[in-house]
Amino acid sequence: MKTIIIEGMHCHKCVERCENALNSIEGVKAFVDLDNKKAIVEGDVSNEVLTETIEDLGFEVISIN
Repeated sequence: MKTIIIEGMHCHKCVERCENALNSIEGVKAFVDLDNKKAIVEGDVSNEVLTETIEDLGFEVISIN
């Protein structure tokens, strides 16, 4: 499980876009939390793929743990 801190989400539409994009990665299950500006991701996927997916939406990845 990975936690991604995301900057730039302001509404539930932002959350929906992030969740849909992350969940479209094969083998990934993601939950995005607007209040804490983070995503919880389960699955075997590289940090690079996660970062690219989120940043392609116009958001910034602060950290992945």
